[in-house]
Amino acid sequence: MSQKLTWVLAHEPYNLFLQAATQFSQDIAAGTNGRYSIDVIGLDEWNQRSDKRITTHADDRAKVVGLVDSGAIDMATVYVNTLGNIDKNMWVLSMPFLFDGHEQAEKIIDGAVGRELFARLADKSNIKGLAFTYSGGFRMIPSKNAIESVEDFYNLTIRTGQNPVAQDTFRALGANPVGMLIDQFRDAMNSQEVQAGETTYPRFFSMGHHEQAKFINHTEHSLFLTSIVMNKRLWSGMTVEDQQAFAEAATRAAKTEREESLADIAVTQAKAAAMNIPTVKMSAAERARFVSATKTIYGKYDTFFDSGVLSSVTKVH
Repeated sequence: MSQKLTWVLAHEPYNLFLQAATQFSQDIAAGTNGRYSIDVIGLDEWNQRSDKRITTHADDRAKVVGLVDSGAIDMATVYVNTLGNIDKNMWVLSMPFLFDGHEQAEKIIDGAVGRELFARLADKSNIKGLAFTYSGGFRMIPSKNAIESVEDFYNLTIRTGQNPVAQDTFRALGANPVGMLIDQFRDAMNSQEVQAGETTYPRFFSMGHHEQAKFINHTEHSLFLTSIVMNKRLWSGMTVEDQQAFAEAATRAAKTEREESLADIAVTQAKAAAMNIPTVKMSAAERARFVSATKTIYGKYDTFFDSGVLSSVTKVH
């Protein structure tokens, strides 16, 4: 008899992950010879089934993680930054210019470093990480004014995530970071609380950032990640063979999702250009200055993270 597990897609944009989740479901059915089946649903449907009122709003992300931790939700896709509230070492993946490109990033998050980060998370919770996903990939910056040089960051009021790495990255540039939920960014630009902010291409239109931004600044200064996670007790109750099937299916699903995220970049840029919102890239010389300025925070975070965590990432090439 098949054991049905529920995978809740708990972040926007929902459709970005649907194909990968469907693929995962098919792979699990085949890989476990039908011992497990995966029911992929969104939060709205889960709310109806459970009589809960959990939303995709950022305020509820910690609640979703908690429900996976308790076993009320079998599996979910969650923001890595939210997992950082359980284990701060997860924030190492948000360090500025940590990755030379997607090939190196994949080597790190799919390799020994990624497995060690998940192991540390499992040591502090009942959450088993299966794979890292992009849900947008490298961050970019919608803004009121073009950012073409390091000087353009000076005194810029910029929305960042609420983790300290993001905020220190922009302090190093002389900007004024404002930690806020991504859901608040559009309104904060409208009210002039901020002039710019970190986000990702899939969220530029889905979250209305295009309504206020005049430019897309293609900075690729750090990587935005989500993760496929499941309840650790559920994982521990599986056979080794089934665990392997889940791990392999998660890796394949993650690769599919990353490809979709990357494909969305050109689509978003073209759509924005049609609305007279150009994409701005720094010159090679200015980008080098950008990298150099933000690297100054590495000394602080070498001791902020557990011993060896930051060096384990930076030594991978």
